Amino acid sequence: MSTLTAPRSNFSHLFSAPVIVAALGYFVDIYDLLLFGIVRLPSLASLGLSEADISLVGASILNWQMTGLLLGGILWGVLGDKKGRLSVLFGSIITYSLANIACGFVQDPTTYKLLRFVAGVGLAGELGAGITLVSEILPKHLRAIGTSLVAGIGLLGAVVAYFTVEFFDWRYAYFIGGGLGISLLLLRIGVFESGIFKDVKEQKHIQKGNFFSLFTNKDRLIRYLKCIGIGLPTWFVIGILATFSNEFGKALGIAEPIKPGLSIMWCYIGLSVGDLSSGFLSHWLESRKKAVFYLMLFTFVFSIIYFYAGINTAANLYTVIGLLGFGIGYWAMFVTIGAEQFGTNLRATAATTVPNMVRGTVVGMTTLFAIFKDSFSVINSGALVGVICFIIGLYCIQTIPETHGRDLDFLEE
Repeated sequence: MSTLTAPRSNFSHLFSAPVIVAALGYFVDIYDLLLFGIVRLPSLASLGLSEADISLVGASILNWQMTGLLLGGILWGVLGDKKGRLSVLFGSIITYSLANIACGFVQDPTTYKLLRFVAGVGLAGELGAGITLVSEILPKHLRAIGTSLVAGIGLLGAVVAYFTVEFFDWRYAYFIGGGLGISLLLLRIGVFESGIFKDVKEQKHIQKGNFFSLFTNKDRLIRYLKCIGIGLPTWFVIGILATFSNEFGKALGIAEPIKPGLSIMWCYIGLSVGDLSSGFLSHWLESRKKAVFYLMLFTFVFSIIYFYAGINTAANLYTVIGLLGFGIGYWAMFVTIGAEQFGTNLRATAATTVPNMVRGTVVGMTTLFAIFKDSFSVINSGALVGVICFIIGLYCIQTIPETHGRDLDFLEE
């Protein structure tokens, strides 16, 4: 007599161990990613640096971390397609957790740079591996909601990082971040590898994780570049509007000094809510492209309000930054699109490198912002950078192939 296995409910799929671990992993990832930006001033001051040196050394350490993210994105992406999504998920957690614990013991700027570089390498692998794993194990009708849960929960790590630094010494903040990561490894029990990847792994003749193959086929290269282009407005908001909100606050004539750390926190609160919403929006519209397009337009409108609506109080500026954060809450959807655009043998490589390439464009945005300020006002300089980002972003989301409901069991030839 045969017995039928009852089909799993949507709830059991969405709150399965891989989804929970990916969400908590991204939570710790975001906590650690933003931590240096939050503790930059007190940590460097406690190392005995002057105000001028703090500015120069702080920028240098941030560049080292960003370089680690770029290189780590390629490293973990390739490993994700060659060795498996889980190996990257946990290898990255170990790397950045140990680096963050070590940051709590630093006594000189040189060691600090090296440790932030190592942390950057580790932090690069978390999101892409998590989104790839979740995309491949969930039924296709739940993919958008599942990946938005991962990012929505994960992005709250920014809020926890901000308040951790408010209540604890900067060294303890690093210890807490590292400890959270190590604790996360204990949740590995019960997490299983993607079945789609395991099937491909057995096929030895298939080339897996060849990063350079993204550039050797015109169609594949265009898809890859468009995935990156879609993400540009997200880091325009974080890297320019929130990070330099103190400069924009002065230019707008706001009497109260604007705190960039507080701006970033409100931005990430909005981002978390937006990410949770974007998955349901995509599910309801039955379209990744429409969901991202509408949220990008929302962000564009509030960027105009940010610059030209005559904001005159700190509270109003923080409110608009929170709404801008909500608008760029298509971050998870953008990474999901990156995962869905490519075959199983290149999926982790694409999904892991794309968000880190977008993070890397912040260097270009800040450079353009500085160049424009030689000829234009602070407000107009920021707006010009935004125009470039939105033109590219809107074009890319309009012209990239739709992936809602796509079967992910396919290969890149």
